[in-house]
Amino acid sequence: MSHHTRILLALIVGAVAGVITNVVTDGGESTKRFVSVTTEPVGRMWLSALIMTVVPLIMTSLPLGVAGLGDLRAVGRVGVVTFALCLLLTTVSAMIALGLTNAFRPGDGLDPAMRTELMSAYGGEAQNAAGLSGKELSLDMLVKVVPRNPVKAAAEGDMLAIIFFSLMLGIAIAALPREKSAAFSAFLESFGYVTVEIIHLVMKLAPIGVFCLIFSVTARFGFDLLIHLFKYVILVIGGLALMMTVVYGVVLKFAANRNPIDFMKRVRVVIVTAFSTSSSNATLPTALDVAQTELGIRKSVAGFVLPLGATMNQNGTSLFEGVTVLFLAQVFGIDLSLGQQILVIIMSVITALGAAGVPGGSIPLLILVLAMFGIPPEGIAIVLGVDRILDMCRTVVNVIGDIVIACIVDRMEIARAPSA
Repeated sequence: MSHHTRILLALIVGAVAGVITNVVTDGGESTKRFVSVTTEPVGRMWLSALIMTVVPLIMTSLPLGVAGLGDLRAVGRVGVVTFALCLLLTTVSAMIALGLTNAFRPGDGLDPAMRTELMSAYGGEAQNAAGLSGKELSLDMLVKVVPRNPVKAAAEGDMLAIIFFSLMLGIAIAALPREKSAAFSAFLESFGYVTVEIIHLVMKLAPIGVFCLIFSVTARFGFDLLIHLFKYVILVIGGLALMMTVVYGVVLKFAANRNPIDFMKRVRVVIVTAFSTSSSNATLPTALDVAQTELGIRKSVAGFVLPLGATMNQNGTSLFEGVTVLFLAQVFGIDLSLGQQILVIIMSVITALGAAGVPGGSIPLLILVLAMFGIPPEGIAIVLGVDRILDMCRTVVNVIGDIVIACIVDRMEIARAPSA
């Protein structure tokens, strides 16, 4: 049995067992005591193991991603345009996520008493999980983005301060001559591999963690929560489809001067590969081949844009994170202000840039983003069991977005060629 099948099975078995327990015992005090001393501690330990990888993941992936832009000094215009397009499309996807989730509100409709009990059961963890929990956008908050003590910021889980310091590391690496920065870059790269391997080890225990977390939630709160999960899945897939067809279609037509239908036919093997592997990195060789042989993109452009995009252009991930944060906020009855929702967009973009290009690579970062807004990290259990299918879908959007950008850059370079 494949790993993702075991996770899905664990979700189903845990949810069914939890609902049956809730119905038989009416979710009484005996059930709450049983959950609090059995499945809940195991689930929280597994969740803590995921959270412990967040800071190392950010402090290795973001600096290396930014340092990779050091090539801008050599490729100049191509690098600037590529980065700008990555940032633009990722921001658009996050805005779509907020628009759809606010319009359809898949987490609404829970009984107010259930929401109160959800926050009573899990809210304490969220309040202590990150230094920015529940804060509004403000001048004071912007000042604190620059940490006086990066080590203290890491210890306190101050996400924006950690990200700022990580970005500064990347800028400094890019500015230094290669012989002076190579050793530190190699250390970060190796540390990044180690961190991803820890995530893989923790995810091997995901079936147990998912079972314990979802059983704990459904034993307390019953079947109603699962109905909202189905609405959430449909909304995420619908948002990804909107990004794939409408946004990419418009961009291809007017910015790349390509027929969107013909484009999708030519990249179908990339779509299948991305969907089956759930990994931008694993799909990169296929994407490079198709970009050159099927779409006629020059090797120099494809060879620069697609590897950079596999790291930094995570449009599907940004949309997924935006929907998930707002959905869980709605489930827990947390009303995010306009300022906080703008911050959700910013964090969805930044964490998407830092997400590892491997299956489930965005989950550890997403957990800490939840905590930033006072949303209990345990809420990730509600969506984790269905994440595999969502991961497959968002990887397709990520990878096709890279090729779309390569088409735009290639067209711009061709247009400039006569005057060069």
